[in-house]
Amino acid sequence: MTCRGVRGATTVDANTRDEILTATRQLLALMIRRNHILPTDVASAIFSVTRDLDAEFPALAARQLGWLDVPLLCTNEIHVPGSLARCVRVLINWNTDKPQHEITHVYIKDAMRLRPDLSKLPPVDFAELEAWIAEQMAAQDD
Repeated sequence: MTCRGVRGATTVDANTRDEILTATRQLLALMIRRNHILPTDVASAIFSVTRDLDAEFPALAARQLGWLDVPLLCTNEIHVPGSLARCVRVLINWNTDKPQHEITHVYIKDAMRLRPDLSKLPPVDFAELEAWIAEQMAAQDD
């Protein structure tokens, strides 16, 4: 089995705990669902945020989705003048037999500007996505 990288990014409207966690959970949920990622196959995940986001660690969103044994790391993205603001990025290191060309990277909200070549995904039904997230989080409470 090979370790592959799965990339994703999203943006938040404000530097608040709820905004950061909601946006990161949505991003992770899409990455998980579009690639059929199981937590037991994840080697690690690295989260980065732009310097204008410091209200919460985005890795907490992964813990909320059940990634309790996965090594997670949060860091700051380097600041480049004119770069996208209020952005959360993630790199999942995933053990899979899928070839690299079958990996679906996920860029949503304003982060689609970062990789327009990878952002041609079907529209996201955020209500349905939030229902799936709620199910995952409820399973952690059991």
